[in-house]
Amino acid sequence: MPHALSSRALEMAQTLVRMNTVSANSNLELIDFARDHLRGLGVRSRLTWNADKTKANLFATLGEGKPAGVILSGHTDTVPWDNQDWSADPLSGSVQDWPGDPDDASGARLYGRGSADMKGFIAVALANAQHFVESASPFAVHLALSFDEETGCIGVRELIADMKESGIQPMACIIGEPTNMVPAIAHKGVYRWRCCVRGKEAHSSLTPESVNAIEMAARLVGKVRDMAEGFEASEPRFDGFDVPFSTASVGQFHGGIADNVVPRDAEFRYEFRNLPTADAMVMQEELIAYARQLESGMRRVAPDAGVSFETICEVPSFLASATDPVTRLAQRLAGRSETTLVAFGTEAGLFKGAGIPTVVCGPGSITQAHQPDEYVTLEQLARCELFMRGLAMARSVG
Repeated sequence: MPHALSSRALEMAQTLVRMNTVSANSNLELIDFARDHLRGLGVRSRLTWNADKTKANLFATLGEGKPAGVILSGHTDTVPWDNQDWSADPLSGSVQDWPGDPDDASGARLYGRGSADMKGFIAVALANAQHFVESASPFAVHLALSFDEETGCIGVRELIADMKESGIQPMACIIGEPTNMVPAIAHKGVYRWRCCVRGKEAHSSLTPESVNAIEMAARLVGKVRDMAEGFEASEPRFDGFDVPFSTASVGQFHGGIADNVVPRDAEFRYEFRNLPTADAMVMQEELIAYARQLESGMRRVAPDAGVSFETICEVPSFLASATDPVTRLAQRLAGRSETTLVAFGTEAGLFKGAGIPTVVCGPGSITQAHQPDEYVTLEQLARCELFMRGLAMARSVG
């Protein structure tokens, strides 16, 4: 390996992993740490908040006064580890050797929740912030840290809106989700809804006088399954994805109070993961149309019966090109000639939707993210640091 991970970057990564920023918690410990670190370099940070100011996004420009700039983007929240079988404290930030690791000649791994997804990337960016401040590069580097990515890319929407209102116009964005430092140029969208069915309860011996909410919800669940089978059977394939067609699935179902009571209420949660070439809102409209058909029969028995939908998550799909300047920049900095597609969702579609050319490229593997004993190899972090050092010396994008 031509570059060994700096002790500063490793210490920074361990520090961030030891902060509990599960999405249900505040992320302000991490945001305050990053802001203080940047302030020590003479860099001012812009913060945007959630409604009760328990969480914040951070946006900082390293190289103030330079035109345009490249965003390094990362989310600060992590998924929980409840009921997972960890062999050590998920907040330990411990480094352990693992002989025979095919990804890392030294076998050294940083363990802990968020080590791969994606505090390792954030730590390397912060540890190398001084290089960006002192860089002779003609463009600035912006650091964007968001909250609540794991629950639906919520916080970054406020960050992007604030950036637009402030007249900040970056020329590119690199999102450091774990791709093994291979630039990723596409991912599916992730859209989730909660469907609530209101029927009419009755004693189970008087079913003709009732509207069974579970049975109506089950018909809608069946429709979701029919749609999923239709995608698999007939949707044009998108080569490069592990599952090269859109998918649909139901994740939760609740309803009923007793065996001898026709249930008045039922609800379920479902998702569509649409290809970049498919429209999740069209899928949702098809399900809503089917629900309206069911409602006409339900209301003949109970006029106030019906079906309602609540949006839980809207993460747009992402599609870029191997020929985009930011993709070529990421390839050059990562020392890779190839690109990849990823199955997981990111904030990339939102940045691109704001008119900012975007690529996803970061250290570690998504197969480790969200798992017990999550880790990132020090070799991957070192590659990321080499990437950052190269960005600090870059003279152009593309």
